[in-house]
Amino acid sequence: MTKKFNLNNMRFKLVGVFKWLYPGIGIKRWIGLSSFGVILVAIGSNHLRTDEYWLIQLLDEIIIISGVIILILGIKRMMRSFIAVFLPSSKDVQLVDILFRRKSLGQGPQIVAVGGGTGLSCLLSGLKDFTSNITAIVTVADDGGSSGRLRQQFDILPPGDIRNCLVALADAPVLMRELFQFRFDKTSELAGHSFGNLFITAMTRVTGDFETALKETSKVLALRGKVVPSTLNNVVLVAQYKDGTVTEGENSIPKANLPIDKVMLKPYQPTATPEAIRAIKDARIIVLGPGSLYTSIIPNLLIKEITDAISASGAIKVYVCNIMTQPGETEDYSASSHIKALTAHSHPKIIDYCILNNGEIPVSSLKRYKEQNSVPVEIDTQNIRKLGFRVIEDDIAAVDTDGVVRHDSKKLARIILGIIEEI
Repeated sequence: MTKKFNLNNMRFKLVGVFKWLYPGIGIKRWIGLSSFGVILVAIGSNHLRTDEYWLIQLLDEIIIISGVIILILGIKRMMRSFIAVFLPSSKDVQLVDILFRRKSLGQGPQIVAVGGGTGLSCLLSGLKDFTSNITAIVTVADDGGSSGRLRQQFDILPPGDIRNCLVALADAPVLMRELFQFRFDKTSELAGHSFGNLFITAMTRVTGDFETALKETSKVLALRGKVVPSTLNNVVLVAQYKDGTVTEGENSIPKANLPIDKVMLKPYQPTATPEAIRAIKDARIIVLGPGSLYTSIIPNLLIKEITDAISASGAIKVYVCNIMTQPGETEDYSASSHIKALTAHSHPKIIDYCILNNGEIPVSSLKRYKEQNSVPVEIDTQNIRKLGFRVIEDDIAAVDTDGVVRHDSKKLARIILGIIEEI
């Protein structure tokens, strides 16, 4: 019985080998060319050892050199055929460039980025050009818009912030990234939903597990890094305002437009995902933000295991302060006020550095933000230093075509990596 099984197994392997010779694969010619190169090298080497005439030896050397060149050419073409299957967009890119990029990115520093929303995705899009060793730890407290509807209807974790981070780290073609961000218009029954949110929801239903769904989606998007939820518990963000009133739900908290005293999670002590804790322990640098202070960054730090792991870590810890204040959350907040809120909700050792924008914002954008009761965050460097933290100031503001002020992802990434190099 065993012999029969081994024979069948060997036959199966042989069939698998010969499949490479099927028509249309586009690899037989390069296998043949490489084999021809090997034959030339073998013939030339054999004659070179036996022939005494210098002219024949010269011809043998030419044959060997020709064989080596043909062999290299065949292998190169073979490798390109393999890579074209997995990286169709690489046809016009030099193979050595692809390999060098993958190798160099794989040797980049281990970076953990904590937060949520568009702020975190902006940071990730800059970091991925320097390293593929990135882990984004993302809040799952969102309960508004498409994410909130899917969360309620299908009892899954909200996919919106996670989707933004997946797209930011994607190495997939531009069309695939645009597809995941595509949002259905108001005339559709799917109005307000993005394709990416629906894809993650469907993948969760198929696999039966949110973590598995993210891993499979990451393969589709060819991620340069990992995106993990901070917890798999179905948490709700709760805010207590300075007047003593309480509001539940991330989406509702800013709408109250009251000064926030503190925020909490329900259930009170959610469990951190093991992958998030492992990433923090292995990290060389941990970045908090940018993003909404109370609804994107702090919810992750309310998970005790995550705060304990970050504060105990020997990694460099950096907080990227927002450029503009946020109505309903951080009105009249200076940079030091942001940091005080962070440490009050977590631990004094949660950060070492604070990155601030000292660049000017266009007047047109300032007017637009002022109408929304939003102004540039006050840069009170001395107060931050008195708290025991180091400050890095730079012009890192970028304004998009709609006048929205964001961080310049490339500049921000260079500053963060520069901190590593200095230490």
